[in-house]
Amino acid sequence: MILLEGQTCYLRILTEEDAFSFTELLSANKEYWSIFEPRHESSYFTVAVQREKIRESIYQMRDRREYNFGIFEKATSRLIGHISLYSIKRLPFSSGFVGYSIDERETGRGIGTEAVRLVTNFSFDKVALHRIEAYVSPRNSGSLKVLERSGYFQEGLLRKLLYINGVWEDHYIYAIVEDDF
Repeated sequence: MILLEGQTCYLRILTEEDAFSFTELLSANKEYWSIFEPRHESSYFTVAVQREKIRESIYQMRDRREYNFGIFEKATSRLIGHISLYSIKRLPFSSGFVGYSIDERETGRGIGTEAVRLVTNFSFDKVALHRIEAYVSPRNSGSLKVLERSGYFQEGLLRKLLYINGVWEDHYIYAIVEDDF
């Protein structure tokens, strides 16, 4: 099991035993997270579906292609978000993507920044990647700050990249390379 410890939070690979609490987190943030993410069918918000998604993520981790962490508040061990290192490509790229979401009630506390820094460090030190990328909506000011505070640089605008809630949305691409970190 992989555990990454920070000052206010820790990251732990999600297991099948987390399916219930993770489903609760998803359900509680359904509307809030849907501002910048595609909406999901109601079946997505079931323990059975989330248990299967966690199970699939564990298989991906065994192949070193994805790492799906829960973000837990250090003081209470309460699940307050999730962060993934995914779409990992080996040489000649040696890269991956980071994506994250924080419980609406916990935003503005620096937890997202701490979680991104922990995963970034893990990506370079343990997974031995050279580059990590992130897509972010230009309207998502909180996430823009998280990436910039974590040392990521905006590299450009990807026009009409993602289809979110009936609209093709532009996204910035942010990245960090191991020499920057």
